[in-house]
Amino acid sequence: MEISYNELLALLSVAGMFLAFCTGFPISYTMIFSGLVFGYLGIGKIVFYLLTVQFYQVMSDSVMGAIPFFLLMGYLLEGAGLMDRLFRSFQLLFAKLPGSLYAAITLTGTIFAAATGIVGSSVNLLCIMSEPSMRAGKYNTRMGAGCIAAAGTLGILIPPSIMLVVLGPIVGVPVTDLFAAAILPGLLLASLYIIYSLVRCILQPRNGPPLPKEMWPTSMRVVLKDMLIGVIPLLILIFATLGSILGGLATPTEASACGAFGALILVICYRRFTWPNFRKALYSTILLSAMILIMIASCNFFGAVFSRLGGATWLSNLLLSLNMTPMSMLIMIMVIIFFMGWAMEWIPIVLILIPLMMPIVEAMHYDKLWFCLVVAVTLQTSWLSPPVALSCYFIKGSIPHWKLSDIYKGMYQYIGCQLVGLALCIIFPAIVTWLPAFLKS
Repeated sequence: MEISYNELLALLSVAGMFLAFCTGFPISYTMIFSGLVFGYLGIGKIVFYLLTVQFYQVMSDSVMGAIPFFLLMGYLLEGAGLMDRLFRSFQLLFAKLPGSLYAAITLTGTIFAAATGIVGSSVNLLCIMSEPSMRAGKYNTRMGAGCIAAAGTLGILIPPSIMLVVLGPIVGVPVTDLFAAAILPGLLLASLYIIYSLVRCILQPRNGPPLPKEMWPTSMRVVLKDMLIGVIPLLILIFATLGSILGGLATPTEASACGAFGALILVICYRRFTWPNFRKALYSTILLSAMILIMIASCNFFGAVFSRLGGATWLSNLLLSLNMTPMSMLIMIMVIIFFMGWAMEWIPIVLILIPLMMPIVEAMHYDKLWFCLVVAVTLQTSWLSPPVALSCYFIKGSIPHWKLSDIYKGMYQYIGCQLVGLALCIIFPAIVTWLPAFLKS
């Protein structure tokens, strides 16, 4: 294919951006710099107006207001130690089963994912909570690391996923539909993790024997009481927040604000509220929200420059000229996203690559809702895939005495579950599309 001057600049801007990434320069500033330099060479002073417009649109978008509230909700619950109570409740419930800790880790990670989309916090908390019990129960380190990584990364997918909040406006799909579509795939993956862990421990008890008798509950009444105190209030908060969104009673921003307020009330009721923890939650929320929003604006700006230079059209025409079948094209796109997820955060992938793929999505007649969820599951898989798997380094940072090689080997076990879940979502699109259609009927 022939390439024009502006299209060549667009491709050079991508090459320059990745080269700057390798030097360790911050992603946001790299994209702004690359966009300004190559944009000025191609379209002149208009590039500065484009920068202003893109930043203004992101910062004034009411949907993006949900991001800090969902983050605050998660940080409040994390700082108050409510996840410890949640984990202990599940630990007591499954104490007599082989692989009981793996089930407790997965269920805790699933519920925490529904309270916040912060993957790093989920993985770190699961490490801190479960490692003493795994050591006491003589659990397999590799399986434990894999289970923690798999359960911790569910926050990418399960609503209120921050990634879905960002992805919706990019693709032109309502965030409410994405939230509804993500519930069954998220539960499917969590179920696959639990089934694999329990079956493996039944067949090979040394990987996860029942917990020592001194860790068993004294009676079922104790278990029910702990579940009632530790699990039910948190589930009510999550269901109220997500239910109001899915039921059309509130926008994601309104529901997230109510969820953050509900989390504060819950922390106070549990008598876990302290001013230092509250200040820390607010500071962490502001810090991460600012980072995410600036990165979103930077990605939008770079993507706008790339498209204005004609790079998006050239790339789309190149891929379509390959005359691939829709399934082959989908597999190729997912492979590209998977490998990009090794080296990059999900934000630049979602905001730069996905808009470039939208002409292909439309040409191949993919369902946009289904495509978005397949992308989300693929990105989650890349977080679990050594050697670059980000979850691995969260685990190593939280439990330094675990060997990196053991963490890697544990992750490989759960990648199989992840790939099965991804294949099921591709082969049976109803897993993704049924719930949104049901809620609208």
